[in-house]
Amino acid sequence: MGRLINGINGPIWGKVGTAIGSSRNGVPYIKGLYSRRTKNVSERELANRKKFAAAQAWLRPLLYFVQVGFRGYSQRSHGFIAAKSWLLKNAFESTESGLIINPALVKVSSGALPLPEDLAVSLTETGDFRFTWDPVLKNDLTAAHDQIMMLAYDPEVEYAKFITTGQFFKTGADTLSAKGGKGKNFHVYAAFNAADRSRQSDSIYLGEWKI
Repeated sequence: MGRLINGINGPIWGKVGTAIGSSRNGVPYIKGLYSRRTKNVSERELANRKKFAAAQAWLRPLLYFVQVGFRGYSQRSHGFIAAKSWLLKNAFESTESGLIINPALVKVSSGALPLPEDLAVSLTETGDFRFTWDPVLKNDLTAAHDQIMMLAYDPEVEYAKFITTGQFFKTGADTLSAKGGKGKNFHVYAAFNAADRSRQSDSIYLGEWKI
């Protein structure tokens, strides 16, 4: 039995006849009852399923990172769901062997917070990642206590090293440990997290690095 939330004009929660009321991210929905499929799956549908599964698998090790990076993305989606939607629309490329995900096209963070100038990465003598940027505040949109978000990810073996609350913007540098990453091919990304956690920046891709 369904329930009327907030009276007769409010959203429905639960089953009412052939409809089911529910909500996601605070937005009410009505959908039909599940029915068993009788038609064969088309090649296009199979391709879309493979694409969806590839995006799901690629982002799975980054769940916590993209929850922060895509925080507040839109009214209808945020976090992992928003990151996957963006990847599906923007990060696939066609090759002779089929569709692949191009790491250089992936976003792991999306937002309006400005990025600092000269954001770069290098390898230290110990094999860790050293991130550097211009710490000079250019305008009042960038706070001295915004924090860097750092990610190094080898999707082939689903191995990721990251931190979402690194050093403050004003320091101009931070290091991400790559301990345990010997022999791996890391794709490296960076973004910034606002001091009050109200927003974050777009991520920037900083290349592929072999440890």
